[in-house]
Amino acid sequence: VQLQASGGGLVQAGESLRLSCAASGLIFSIYDMGWYRQAPGKQRELVADVGRGGNTNYADSVKGRFIISRDNGKKTMYLQMNSLKPEDTAVYYCKADIIEMYGSRTDYWGQGTLVTVSS
Repeated sequence: VQLQASGGGLVQAGESLRLSCAASGLIFSIYDMGWYRQAPGKQRELVADVGRGGNTNYADSVKGRFIISRDNGKKTMYLQMNSLKPEDTAVYYCKADIIEMYGSRTDYWGQGTLVTVSS
């Protein structure tokens, strides 16, 4: 099982980016999925997560600007980031709670994608 994150890049403040996280491998089901970020010198923090049924949760710092979503058929999660600020600069990681085809249940992490917002 692998998670592949993509979509990061360099943008100016006020612009938008869309991150994607695709799961692949022998997957039976995916429960909660989430985006985390880690800025230089800081701890990794939750940005947003989404349950299998679509219920969402956001960090206060991104409420009203970011939208998390998922496509269960494609085993893919998205993060639409609008009105980006320099303080959003970080490496963004995706995480998924996955039940594999042979029954084991594990939290998997993607490799991270860098988002840089210039002022």
